[in-house]
Amino acid sequence: MADNDSPRTSAADKQDALEKQIAQMRREISSLKRSLAARAEDAADEVSDWMDTASDKASRAASAIKSQAQDVSGVVQANPVTFSATALVFGALGFLLGMAAAQADTHSHRRWY
Repeated sequence: MADNDSPRTSAADKQDALEKQIAQMRREISSLKRSLAARAEDAADEVSDWMDTASDKASRAASAIKSQAQDVSGVVQANPVTFSATALVFGALGFLLGMAAAQADTHSHRRWY
C-alpha cells in the first residue's frame, strides 16, 4: 500500500511545486509591470519636458523673426526709393554674373537647344 501512496504523493508534490512556481512567476510579472510603468512614466515626463523646451524655443524664434521682419518692413516703407535702387543693383549684378557664367561655358560648344 505504501507503493500506491507514493505516486499520488509525488503527483501532488509536483502539482504543489508547479503552483508555487506559477505564483512566483505571477509576482515577478507584477513586479516587472510596475517597473515598466515607472520607466514609461519617467520617459513620458522627459519627453514632455523636451517638448515644452522646444515649444518655448520655437516661440522665441518666431517672435524674433516677426520683430526683425517688422523692422525690415519699416525700413522699406520709410525708404522705398533706396530699397528699389538696391534691389535693382543686385538684380543687375545677378544678371551680369549669369551672363559671365554662360560665356565661360561656350567653350564646350554645347547649345541650350
